[in-house]
Amino acid sequence: MKRDTELWQRAVSYASVGATQAVDLLRYPPPGYRPIERRSRIGHGDARFEWAAIAVMTWKVQRNSGFRVEVARSPAAVTDMTYVPVAFDDTGEPVQAASVGDASEETFGPDGSALIVPGDTANLGIPFGPFTVKAPVRVVYVVDEPKRRGFAYGTLPGHPENGEEGWFVDQKEDGSVWMTVRAFSRPANAAWWMVYPVLRIVQEFYTRRYLRALAGPTD
Repeated sequence: MKRDTELWQRAVSYASVGATQAVDLLRYPPPGYRPIERRSRIGHGDARFEWAAIAVMTWKVQRNSGFRVEVARSPAAVTDMTYVPVAFDDTGEPVQAASVGDASEETFGPDGSALIVPGDTANLGIPFGPFTVKAPVRVVYVVDEPKRRGFAYGTLPGHPENGEEGWFVDQKEDGSVWMTVRAFSRPANAAWWMVYPVLRIVQEFYTRRYLRALAGPTD
């Protein structure tokens, strides 16, 4: 693929799109990929949940973790027919119907930031020692349930890893608010395989940062 190909024209660099939704991801990850899941309590109450949900859906977890995020909005032709899966509550009852995204109905956070929608693409600038590594990604699905919100992105060619990562905020019946990070990944090519131990350390470092990224206004 040509280096000057627009991000929205690039196919994701892995096959198991959406696998971060699998309940048994840690036991049965896509073959050849390493899965992770981390979860942390980030506050309590409805206001806290709404604040954290908006933060997740406006790239604040990544930005607050030290990434530079350059969002490249995809043409409507890419996002208009994006499938959003059916969501279920703890009893197995559907809480929203399967729907089709509509880029013409863009919504925004309180500060005017556009909320993430499936099909969005971005170039992440990730600090890696003395360097900044460019990591292009595409949002592959969004979760928008009454008490659970978030999204996952998949890697695009040029990212140091192949795989998918998701960030989800949920509120329990006791009012507590939690953030979960789920991912599966592997080095993208032979050069990155050579520094795989370093990649794992960096991934764990940033995962811890993700879980602290929403340590803003509370309750």
